[in-house]
Amino acid sequence: MKWFVRGDIDGFFGLALDNLIQVLLIVNLCGGLLGFPASLIFGSILPGVAVSLIIGNIFYARQAIKLGRETGRSDICALPYGINTPSVFIYIFLVMLPVKLQASANGYNADDAARMAWQAGLVACLGSGVIEFFGAFIAERIRKSAPRAALLSTLSGIALGFISLPFLYRTFANPIVGFATLAVIILCYFGQVRFKGRLPGGFVAVFVGTILAWATGLAPGEIQPVSNIQLNFPLPVIGDLIEAFQLGYFTDFINIIIPMGAFNVIGSLQNIESAEAAGDSFPTAPSLMVNGIGTVAASLFGSCFPTTIYIGHPGWKGLGARAGYSILNAVFITALCITGTAAWVVWAIPIEAGMAIVLWIGIVITSQAFQTTPRKHAPAAVIGVMIGVAAWGAFMAKAGIRAADSVLGQGLVWKEKTSELITAFGGSDIKLTGAFALEQGSIFSAMIFAAATVCIIEKSFYKAALWCLAGAILSAIGLMHSFVWSFKDAPLSLTPAWRWAAAYLIMAACFALAKWVTIDLKPKEEGPNTP
Repeated sequence: MKWFVRGDIDGFFGLALDNLIQVLLIVNLCGGLLGFPASLIFGSILPGVAVSLIIGNIFYARQAIKLGRETGRSDICALPYGINTPSVFIYIFLVMLPVKLQASANGYNADDAARMAWQAGLVACLGSGVIEFFGAFIAERIRKSAPRAALLSTLSGIALGFISLPFLYRTFANPIVGFATLAVIILCYFGQVRFKGRLPGGFVAVFVGTILAWATGLAPGEIQPVSNIQLNFPLPVIGDLIEAFQLGYFTDFINIIIPMGAFNVIGSLQNIESAEAAGDSFPTAPSLMVNGIGTVAASLFGSCFPTTIYIGHPGWKGLGARAGYSILNAVFITALCITGTAAWVVWAIPIEAGMAIVLWIGIVITSQAFQTTPRKHAPAAVIGVMIGVAAWGAFMAKAGIRAADSVLGQGLVWKEKTSELITAFGGSDIKLTGAFALEQGSIFSAMIFAAATVCIIEKSFYKAALWCLAGAILSAIGLMHSFVWSFKDAPLSLTPAWRWAAAYLIMAACFALAKWVTIDLKPKEEGPNTP
């Protein structure tokens, strides 16, 4: 088993491009949306990203070489690894942005508000990494405890709302770049064709998008790269993590940290299974443990963004990639992140040039909820996706109010204008309180409703009742549906949401009594899809 073969070049372009897009997202969202200073992005966050990718990429490359030597095979492909795309969006929009807005509302200056948001992201990343590490020992049990439709549809709702739809808006806002790059991605990834010369479709899309961006005035970017060309070696940020825990960010966002950590565990486990189906059988526990270690290391050195084992191992294996592509990716991303050259890339390649790839990621994640689950579970998948999209709708409502406040200068403080805002939204048949109640703990809600629906489809009424009972408990302890009005937002209050707890109990009772008060019109089907 050689560590580098010709196919590793093709594999490297694909994996490096995926991670490059994540770097572009991090820089653009942290710099534009969150207002982080360049010193924080290029001095702490990206070096932390480099540490996490070095750990994982080198380990998975060595793991592939070791497996090849043990089995006498020369065709082992290392597990693909990189920054977790859903976590980037969830932690930015649902963790860091609320902290930044609240800090600004409390009178903190822009730099202090940015630092507090960054610290909240560090805590979320650390929590996710710890869950990923210890989840390695119970991953199989976690996977079996919830129907696949519940797990995948919950993640799909996030992907559709927080990943795909914002970039769909960007695509139609800049159609020259957006439509052209989307055409390339659809052609290559869905049409299953390859450009002559073995050029990767993602590379062609970004190349074409960059040229069109410069031609239409979308490039260059706003970040000035010259001032950021310097070595930024990773440094521990233990003090900031301790301060973040003292500020209570872990408990504030535990309803996001726990399910996202669990999803990362399940997603990585499924990708290990995908690799095994392609002929490469890697040990589950160490593979998942190193994934968690990479995420923990990211937080300890300044990155807010978890890592994951990527989907698509069979695709990279089909390109002829073995172990070298993983090592090359580690070298490339590390050089990009610690030398400041990432600033040049962001300056030259606007996010619009690569947004079709982000759209593709969201489409693939959403499609999985329906493609890899039994057909009869489709209604459950729809429910999970629907709740995720509804949570994004609540976020959009907040964004609309903040934008109106910024432009009109009306001082729309929730405490003073709550009833007026609720009435105004109600005039358009939008129940604002329901939107914010759903948003808080939406990841739990999506999983519970989708899982209960699967159980009902399978005639497992008592299991459905147990899922609803879990919803009642989570609501009673304040991890779901509990929100408090504050400055142009509705953050989790961690107080009992009794109305919703009672509602879940009523649902549980309905399902528990179903066997005694209903007549079965269609007997339960026996077969491979029966839990």
